Amino acid sequence: MAHSRARPNPADGKAPVRRVAGVVAVLFLLIGAFGFVPGVTHPFSDLRFAGHHSGARLFDAFQVSVLHNLVHLLFGIAGLAMSRTVTLARAYLVGGGAVYLVLWLYGLAVDPDSGANFLPLNAADNWLHLGLGVGMIALGVLTARRARA
Repeated sequence: MAHSRARPNPADGKAPVRRVAGVVAVLFLLIGAFGFVPGVTHPFSDLRFAGHHSGARLFDAFQVSVLHNLVHLLFGIAGLAMSRTVTLARAYLVGGGAVYLVLWLYGLAVDPDSGANFLPLNAADNWLHLGLGVGMIALGVLTARRARA
């Protein structure tokens, strides 16, 4: 039996696109933070500020650098800020998805061992960026559409 003085759920009445944008933002914050955790990022001693010389891998798969981790953290902060309104939340998901699709194309075009691979990116990153791009755009379009219906 529910208590009559139960605290309200903060998600009650919040548009789905805002909730989804907030969840995506928190995931980016977690991934950015995990990039600085030894053991989750391995070998941690190979973590460099930027560039393809950073040999550290998040979850032993995704090549990361300090810059790469900072980008994830900033993307998460931006998502939390933008999840405050329906319009901005949709823009975060759709626009962020577009950015990730461009990053996917960049990862396919750049030589992994060149100085142009400044984030750095590997094949696992490229597949993840494709999935993030398509997924974020789909979430932005589908959840915003439901909010209007």
